[in-house]
Amino acid sequence: MRNLALTTAAAILVAAPIGASAQIFEAEGVKLRAEVLAEGLDHPWGLDFLPNGAALVTERSGTMRLFSDGKLSGPITGVPEVASFGQGGLLDVRVSPDFETNDTIFLSYSEPGPDGAGTAIARARLVREGEPPALDSVETIFSMNRKTGVGQHFGSRIVPAPDGTLFFTIGERGEPDRAQVAGDHAGSVLRILPDGGVPEDNPFVGQEGAAPEIWSIGHRNPQGAVWDPVTDALWIVEHGARGGDEVNRPEAGKNYGWPVISYGRHYSGLPIGRGTEAPGYEQPEYYWDPSIAPSGMAVYTGTMFPEWQGDFLVGALSFQLVARLDRDGEGSIVGEERLFEGAFGRIRDVNVAPDGSIWLLTDEDNGQIIRISRAE
Repeated sequence: MRNLALTTAAAILVAAPIGASAQIFEAEGVKLRAEVLAEGLDHPWGLDFLPNGAALVTERSGTMRLFSDGKLSGPITGVPEVASFGQGGLLDVRVSPDFETNDTIFLSYSEPGPDGAGTAIARARLVREGEPPALDSVETIFSMNRKTGVGQHFGSRIVPAPDGTLFFTIGERGEPDRAQVAGDHAGSVLRILPDGGVPEDNPFVGQEGAAPEIWSIGHRNPQGAVWDPVTDALWIVEHGARGGDEVNRPEAGKNYGWPVISYGRHYSGLPIGRGTEAPGYEQPEYYWDPSIAPSGMAVYTGTMFPEWQGDFLVGALSFQLVARLDRDGEGSIVGEERLFEGAFGRIRDVNVAPDGSIWLLTDEDNGQIIRISRAE
């Protein structure tokens, strides 16, 4: 585990406009070109690529669009009803690894219900013919077991794993103690089958009073998650309170501490729980203090930036940047470089495109898709 103060290598980035929608930035030994591909999105939240290079993008207010051939489609029809309030709405989108044979995608969203709202996962078939495209055979395959009327900490990222299961994250919904209850979906990393079933090897299967979908507990609000080919494992980033944003590598059945331990403090300035460590609770792989408010996360696996191979790229909301977490050959985080600080606004998601470029989403009223490529 390393903290920001010990490992940050702060890059000085100077933007030079070279056109209506392009800028050049200087990073550590790399020149970066940033171009706005699309704008006018309403707080875009999640993005994923289709096999042909087109991309699906969600808007928190409840719409989803297809970006193809340089254009955004109209709102895709058939999207599930969402509870759009506070931090809730239409959240992540992930294309099935089997998309070329079944056209399946997965969505996470805040689902309305009698007691308020809670995070849900749906799957659907994307019909690309026609304008706008449509969702067909929409099915909710997971619904949070306790909905409430509060508007914060829904999570939620979706990660298809190589074994065919789906990981996803849910925040503790603004009620910290829920993250320590193995029978409550809040504050957890969860794992299900693509049809919503529960894998038999999930750690809480058969345990009385526990929710069998849960993989790990003690998480505050994980808004970034990725399958890492370097360590062949799931990694997540999650919001702390006042300090204590964390990078974690969730393992089956383990407890990641919130709100018993934390490297942050309450917004009032008072200490949280028992301090920074206690028996039975896992330590983060990395943390930030002060908080950068981390959101979407990617691991770089492209060819455009070979010097970044295997590094994590983490978007930040309050600090308005992308943090590149430098890693060694074993996958351990050994340093940090801050990119684009203040240049684009709040960064909600980070994705690596099939051509090796990096696509960002900005969480703004006039949200943008920004493509980062190598500038020669």
